[in-house]
Amino acid sequence: MVRTTFSAMLAAVAAGVLITSAPAFAQQSGSKDFSPTVGQPGKDVVWVPTPDEVVERMLRMAQVTPKDVVYDLGSGDGRTVIAAQKKFGARAKGIEFNPDMVELSRKNAAREGAKVEFVRGDVFAEDFSEATVITLYLLPSLNIKLRPKLLDMKPGTRISSHQFTMEDWEPDEVSDFDWRRAYHWIVPAKVQGAWTLEVAGSRYEVELTQKFQKIEGTVRMDKLKAGLREPKLRGDRIWFAFIDQQGVKRDFEGTVAGGRIEGAFRPDSGAEGRFSASKK
Repeated sequence: MVRTTFSAMLAAVAAGVLITSAPAFAQQSGSKDFSPTVGQPGKDVVWVPTPDEVVERMLRMAQVTPKDVVYDLGSGDGRTVIAAQKKFGARAKGIEFNPDMVELSRKNAAREGAKVEFVRGDVFAEDFSEATVITLYLLPSLNIKLRPKLLDMKPGTRISSHQFTMEDWEPDEVSDFDWRRAYHWIVPAKVQGAWTLEVAGSRYEVELTQKFQKIEGTVRMDKLKAGLREPKLRGDRIWFAFIDQQGVKRDFEGTVAGGRIEGAFRPDSGAEGRFSASKK
């Protein structure tokens, strides 16, 4: 995956501006001997390749398997897409605006014997909703522009970014290679709001607040309103606990599917049971 030079990117971030330039590929499109150069201008940024070891770490952070569909947004010379298929067996696709880069990627894939796909398109317009893994190397301003679309993806979708963050959406993991950094996020389910929790013949009212993958909450038991303990959200998996009116700690672990949560609960020193919750 490829994007802007490190020094240029840092300067752009510090200045709070987006690197933009007239697309140089407009004059060279169709060239039979196209060879990209580091720093060449593109649609929104200039081009620099992600080192192979960072590519591999980004894919390992996402725990890519042959069951995954990997999309590289701004796929450049195709190295991330090719690695996802060749090293991890995933179905992989790249979206790249520069037609010469798309053609170069296809040639690189053919040389490597990689069964992948590259399309010429704008990452802000193309549909990548089938992806289970997203990789990218874009400026923070572009990450933020993409963020609403990423957060609307299926809970559990994994996202790996070279060098740049999603601002206040904190990463689930960070890896460092000298001055290079890779970030990883897991798209969280949307759980904020009021829920009716039914467990062991009793009904409770649970209120959840959410900021990306971080959640807090309360549970109402008759006149008592208590805080949730150890609330955690990871993709479509949710965990929380509370102390009931008898002083028993109840631990819950469930799966979020739209407006429903289904899972198991275990009271202290008790047998495991089932619970369900529905969103109001």
